[in-house]
Amino acid sequence: MDLSAGAELRLSAVINRHRVAEDLHKLKAGKRETQHRAAGLKRGAPRRRFSAGCPGPERKRRTELACEGNRALAPPPNDRRFLIFFDFDETLVDECSDDAVVSAAPGGSLPSWLKDTYRPGRYNEYMQRVLAYLAEQGVTPGTIINTIERLPPCPGIPALLRFLMSRPPRDFEIVCVSDANTVFIEAWLQNLGFRQLFLRIFANPAHFDDNGQLQLRPFHSHSCLRCPMNMCKAEIVRQYTAQRVRERGGRRYQKVLYVGDGANDFCPSLTLSPGDTAFPRRDFPMHRLIQEMGEAKPGEYKANVVPWSTGEDIINRLRKIVEERP
Repeated sequence: MDLSAGAELRLSAVINRHRVAEDLHKLKAGKRETQHRAAGLKRGAPRRRFSAGCPGPERKRRTELACEGNRALAPPPNDRRFLIFFDFDETLVDECSDDAVVSAAPGGSLPSWLKDTYRPGRYNEYMQRVLAYLAEQGVTPGTIINTIERLPPCPGIPALLRFLMSRPPRDFEIVCVSDANTVFIEAWLQNLGFRQLFLRIFANPAHFDDNGQLQLRPFHSHSCLRCPMNMCKAEIVRQYTAQRVRERGGRRYQKVLYVGDGANDFCPSLTLSPGDTAFPRRDFPMHRLIQEMGEAKPGEYKANVVPWSTGEDIINRLRKIVEERP
């Protein structure tokens, strides 16, 4: 989307305001969610486990998940009709995975001196310090993986992923684009039996080192003023789509679809064309930013917009999309 320099700066300021508010909310909400989780365990409540409802692969190494699963082992198929991108935190899982792992810290919370090191736009660097602290406190890889595997999916998301798995292979090419990390995403998807559904996972690289510390790196550097320093999802979506179209001999997808919730999901949705569809989680920052843009500049936002509260909302629209003729 081409914007004047002034309009770009104003839009960037609005997005960054939403994004920083999200980060601050995560810092405050992490303790509350940790307390709720701990209270449930103290009351003897069973840990929530979720089944994909379909045969899943045997669970792989629990503490050695790394980046090798993020790349397709064979040439990707070039006959898919639709390309669909998914965010992870608060889109597939109903919590922020970074917040959830804090529950593994001693006492279920972080010391104030560590939380005070957060700087706007540098949440990835902050999480590097958090993960180092967890390792220093003796939190094991197994504990971290168990914590992530227990994260609940967003309402209706298992049904949505089962729907996608049930479709003919040539319908959907499915990709995850997330500011979470590869270890968390791989662990959660593997545990529910949905990993094979995703052709690629674009996320911050992570791996457990020989000392059991989860090492985290930024995904890339970029010049986008709208996004955190470690990741611009618009750049990923744009480059991946262009690469795949080249690999497909110039044949474009019938539609590109994007499912997300956060302020950093708004930027990639701006790359969508009028025939494409954005699925913002209802009343979350991505949805509010789309609404604000529609009010300030009617017609500037190009994609069709389908807000969702549960995965069923997305399924209902996808059923109509697959019936459309090219």
